[in-house]
Amino acid sequence: MNAKLVTMVLATLLAATSLAPAQSALPDSGYLADAATAMARMMAAMDIAPTGDADRDFVAGMVPHHQGAVEMAEAELKFGKNVALQRIAQEIIVTQRDEIVAMHRALQP
Repeated sequence: MNAKLVTMVLATLLAATSLAPAQSALPDSGYLADAATAMARMMAAMDIAPTGDADRDFVAGMVPHHQGAVEMAEAELKFGKNVALQRIAQEIIVTQRDEIVAMHRALQP
């Protein structure tokens, strides 16, 4: 994804989740802010310069994608109320972190 597109996506996300006074009363405004931050960080980190090595490029894009899922799941644990969704969020955190480690190990000689 090119830098201009990332900037446009981030601007849209931040505008949609800005904590203006009228919005701060929304029950999930904290979640929305944390999720937007996670998404912005993920999108920026996924904007990689290709190396020509499919394996390395795959990991370079997937690690931030998985980390974004971890951060969004952490926001669910912080702000969510649904016990079933919080269990799923905990599973996401564990599995995505494990997969990040596995991807890094797979690239080691």
